[in-house]
Amino acid sequence: MTTLERARCELKAHPLAFDACLAAAVLVCMVAGSFVAPQNGDGVTWGIRTPGLLSLLLMLLAAGTLVFRRRAPRVVLALTGTLSVVECVTGDPRAPVTMSAVIALYTVASTTDRTTTFRVGLLTMTVLTAAAMLAGPLPWYAQENLGILAWTGIGATAGDAVRSRRAVVQAIRERAERAERTREEEARRRVAEERLRIARDLHDVVAHHIALVNVQAGVAAHVMDKRPDQAKEALAHVREASRSALNELRATVGLLRQSGDPAAPTEPAPGLSLLEELAGTFRSSGLPVEVARADQGTHLPAAVDLAAYRIVQEALTNVRKHAGADARAEVSVVRVGSDIEITVVDNGSGEPPAPENAADDAGPEARPDTAPGTGGGHGLLGMRERVSALGGALTTGPRYGGGFRVHAILPVGTRTAAPADRRTTTAQGDPV
Repeated sequence: MTTLERARCELKAHPLAFDACLAAAVLVCMVAGSFVAPQNGDGVTWGIRTPGLLSLLLMLLAAGTLVFRRRAPRVVLALTGTLSVVECVTGDPRAPVTMSAVIALYTVASTTDRTTTFRVGLLTMTVLTAAAMLAGPLPWYAQENLGILAWTGIGATAGDAVRSRRAVVQAIRERAERAERTREEEARRRVAEERLRIARDLHDVVAHHIALVNVQAGVAAHVMDKRPDQAKEALAHVREASRSALNELRATVGLLRQSGDPAAPTEPAPGLSLLEELAGTFRSSGLPVEVARADQGTHLPAAVDLAAYRIVQEALTNVRKHAGADARAEVSVVRVGSDIEITVVDNGSGEPPAPENAADDAGPEARPDTAPGTGGGHGLLGMRERVSALGGALTTGPRYGGGFRVHAILPVGTRTAAPADRRTTTAQGDPV
């Protein structure tokens, strides 16, 4: 920051000091102008004159009132205008006291509406110009008299222009703040809707398996022949407990369902066992997809299996929509220790998005949510919510050299809350 800019910031932070400096500068200009007088000859020449004591006093009073121009702009305009009229009537030679009235008129115009500016400006111009023409020592048609008319008009016009610019800047700032609030509210709403949808999916998974337990317990009650009485009694308790759990789950999640939602499916929820079928649907739509699996036949919990399938599905959907016509996708599923890692990469030419702030749960999303003309999807937000619910980690971002990468780590052995060291992040560029 330069010295001039630093001084400007300091003056803006202390408006009274700025007005005092302005008043001093106006006083210097008025005093300097009062010592100079144009003379008519063969050409335009300038002479030196000595202002009267009354003129010096009027200039000092007029400049002093400008210190308070922000606190009482109309009062300051009235005082400077009165002092200017007195100078026009009594000053001979005349001093430029009207300069202070022009500054005061500018202040009034910059702090009020256009109608008031027009009325006050017209009144000030009329009074000062009429006083100079009718009561001044110079002829009414003198250039100095017409100059008063011009300078007062310039002061009012400049103040109105500054006020209009401030209003435009303020309106733009308010629109930007309102748009930011709207985006945050929309993101929070999307998060809430996604969490409800995930809760319904989890309900469907748990309900399916509890229904199987209920059926199997009923069958076992008929085929068990060793201590049949106790077995039947125990299995009856299992059946009753499973039925109660199913009813409670249905009643609880039923509160989350909205009117018009589809009924819960009766078939099992999709999982990685259907990964080849999922890839085939994308291949038939024109997107080459290669699938590589090294999960060694891992049996995944139902919630993890569903989340893995949905992540691959959403990632391939984003590739199909945003990566370009010649894009190719690669899907890999790898078992690493107690985790399952899902990676979806593409070589698309779609323009990557601005980096997202991973710590902001409701922040802007990556390519599928910010690319022009996409309609503002929220695919990555759904992935993040699913991974967070399972205690995993999600990394998304543009690849080095082009394309996009989605990498999810899901714990297989537990479905508890996320550990402190696990969180969802977004990479700005992963060299894959």
